[in-house]
Formats: sequence, C-alpha cells, structure tokens
Amino acid sequence: MNKIPPFDVSQQYQQIGDRLNQAALAVLASGQYIGGQTVSQFESEFAKYIGTTHGVACNSGTDALYLALRALNIGEGDEVITSPFTFFASAETISMTGAKPIFVDIEAHSFNMNVDLLEALITDRTKAIMPVHLFGRSVDMAKLMAIAKKYNLYVIEDCAQATGATFNGQKVGNIGDVGCFSFYPTKNLGGCGDGGMMTTNNAEIAEKLHVLREHGSPKRYFHEYIGMNSRLDSLQAALLQVKLPYLDKWNSQRREISDRYTGLLKDANIPNIAFPHRCPGSVWNQYTICIGEGKRNDVQAQLREQNIITMIYYPLPLHLQAVYANLGYKKGDFPVTEDVCDRVLSLPMFPELSEEQQNRVVITLQKILA
Repeated sequence: MNKIPPFDVSQQYQQIGDRLNQAALAVLASGQYIGGQTVSQFESEFAKYIGTTHGVACNSGTDALYLALRALNIGEGDEVITSPFTFFASAETISMTGAKPIFVDIEAHSFNMNVDLLEALITDRTKAIMPVHLFGRSVDMAKLMAIAKKYNLYVIEDCAQATGATFNGQKVGNIGDVGCFSFYPTKNLGGCGDGGMMTTNNAEIAEKLHVLREHGSPKRYFHEYIGMNSRLDSLQAALLQVKLPYLDKWNSQRREISDRYTGLLKDANIPNIAFPHRCPGSVWNQYTICIGEGKRNDVQAQLREQNIITMIYYPLPLHLQAVYANLGYKKGDFPVTEDVCDRVLSLPMFPELSEEQQNRVVITLQKILA
C-alpha cells in the first residue's frame, strides 16, 4: 500500500522543475550568490503580493520575528503577548530580545489566540502583541488591532503558516506593524531550504530591518546596532520568485482539499472527532482534527500502520515547556490550549493530494474509530 505523506515537496518540482532549474542555473552563472538584484526583485514582488510598500528578506521565519522585535526596540523589561499553542519560535524570539512572553489562551474552533482575553493581560510593560495565524487561518485582526490602538501597542504578525491568507479581504502581513513569513519547504510558499521575509508599510522600520539583518551596518564596516547575519541567499530568492505566481492556485487547491475533507468527515459521521470550521480566508497550511480524549496517539499509530502519516502540532504547549518553568505558569492555566494539545492530529495536506488519497484517509479513520 502506497504511503500517504503529511506533505510531499517533490510534486511541485515535478510541475515546474524546468523553470526552477533554469532559475538556479542563472544564479550559479551570475556569480552573485548573496544579495543583488535577484533578492531585491523577489522582495519587491513579495511585498506587492502581500500589499505592503516594503519587503525585507532574511534567513528564516525565526529571524524575521526576532528582527521585527528588534526593529521595534523591544527588549529587557518589556512584555509581548502571544499564543502558547504555536511553534516555539514565536515565544523564543521574544525571549531572545530579553523581553518576556506573556501567553493568552486560544479559541477551540480556530486554534488561534482568543482576542477577547487580551485586555486583561495588558500591563504598563506590555509593548506588543504577536498574533500567530496558525495552520493558515487569520486571527481576528479587527478586534486585535482595536485593542492595540487603544493601548498604543505594536503588532507583529506571525504569518509563517499563512502566506496568502486574508482577514476581511486584506492579506495577513499587511495589517499589523510588521508581518513575518517563513519559506521553510513545507510552508505554502516553500523554498529549497530556510528563508524568511518581513513586510511593512513603515519606511523607517523597513530601513532598520535592512540594517539589522546586515550586522547592524548601514554602510559596510560602519555599525550602528548589534545586528546579525541574516540574509536570504540569491538561489533561494530565485526559486521562490518562480513559485510565487503559483501560490494562489496552490492555496485554492488547499481550500478544495479542506472542503473535501470536511464533507467526507461529515458523511462518515465518525464518533469522537471534531473537524475545523470552514474559513474562506484560510490557506490551510494544515487540516487539523481533534480526536476524543486519550485516543489520539493510538489513532496516529494505527494510521501509520496503514501507511498514512499524520503529524501532531503541538504535543506540549509553550507555557509548560521546561525552558519556561521560570515564567511561573502551571497546568490548568490555559485549559483550551492544554485540551487541544492532547487531541490534535494534522491529516495529510498538500496541493497535490488526490481525492483517492483523501478517501483512503477518511475511510481508514472511520474504521479505526467506529
């Protein structure tokens, strides 16, 4: 029985491999491997796609978050509110600046931060909010931006899993002060290695991001800040530039796949399972279901036996990670987050996933849980 992987990065290469090869060879022949026109062109095209006036490329989505925090002068003594149900980088980058991550519980139906709980957490040390558009779905940015404006807080959007997603017709990454994107291979717009981008409509912030990613140096060998070496290489920029025009098509395919999963799961009427709510603006980086308490790990193991590979994002919330014991959080502080961490299972999801493969996933789930 053929394996159904959680994501198949090779299929995009099969579609547009000739164009990717040509782009890669052109960079190799140019001798311009760091920076240059290829990178600046991609920055411009990506910013135009998101709808911002500036795009600043960097080495990874993690670096994008860290550089954004630094560009907004967030550091020692400051607090930044974010989600405990996300990849570690969201909180890690806050800690790297010397600031303190403050967690807020999530909504069960969206897996995103519960914006209604934000105001109670704001103190005189709060400097920013970092909404994470998890699994491709936007946080409620209307409510969040109203709160940020009321308390004069920065908003750094973690868009790593949501390239192309919209909220009320506006692309994420063009709503807050800075949008931060990842081009890790499994993302909706994935490269052939690490890569990241920061988007903003503020020229001053964009200029500082440019300087910080180049060792804090506005002019070679002259340094204004303690920066870092975080550049997107020309080869990745060239490959991503080839892929960018296909992104809307791939995201549309993801929406079709998510709708089909939902339809199949409804028809199957599987007990002890909850599937994600439909969201037109989502780009469905993951299709994540929740399985009855105590059953998830066994279900995943049985699916694996049938060559269906699923993922658990995320098994342990950030507030219960050993490294954050010093923050003083305890089990029970964020009940919704803790509950979903015990139950979430991400089904195979990529634009080329076939109807036959989806049928097999759902039929197998039905047999396991019936």
